[in-house]
Amino acid sequence: MPPDADARWFGEHVQPHEPMLRAWLRSRFPRGLEIDDLVQEAYARVLRARAAGTAMQSPKAFLFATARNLALDTLRRREVSGEDSLVSFDALDVLDEADGIPETVDRAEKLELLTTAIQSLPDRCRQVLTLRKIYGLSQREIAARLGISEHTVSAQLTIGVRKCTEFFARHRRGEGRA
Repeated sequence: MPPDADARWFGEHVQPHEPMLRAWLRSRFPRGLEIDDLVQEAYARVLRARAAGTAMQSPKAFLFATARNLALDTLRRREVSGEDSLVSFDALDVLDEADGIPETVDRAEKLELLTTAIQSLPDRCRQVLTLRKIYGLSQREIAARLGISEHTVSAQLTIGVRKCTEFFARHRRGEGRA
């Protein structure tokens, strides 16, 4: 396959999931993991698998599984080498043995839908909602970071939640399919 076809495939099927992947890795793994390195290595492995002819029905699910496995390998190496981690490896809830591929893909699709809903918000509203719900900042911290009042933060959160709720309602009715 020509290199430009691979680049186009990567740009359409893998790279758009980077923000969601980074947020997911931050939420599931302890601080101290090099998220940039994990993402880049996951990209490299996805591209190598594609070049080797590995069938990928869901490049997104493959990307997330690859990144998860890389993170777990990193944590295992740290544990074996005796490096201190902030969280006990056994306490991590990143590998639920009960979940199979359908459940994992369903969860990834729901996360993708949430990402689409958030991306459809106006800029300021999206910034506020992301800082609050993804990064866990307080309304006061968001106001200080964005240079707006706490009242504006509260109003933007209300608008964002309402618009996301409307987005999900439209999607359930089949109007919001992309």
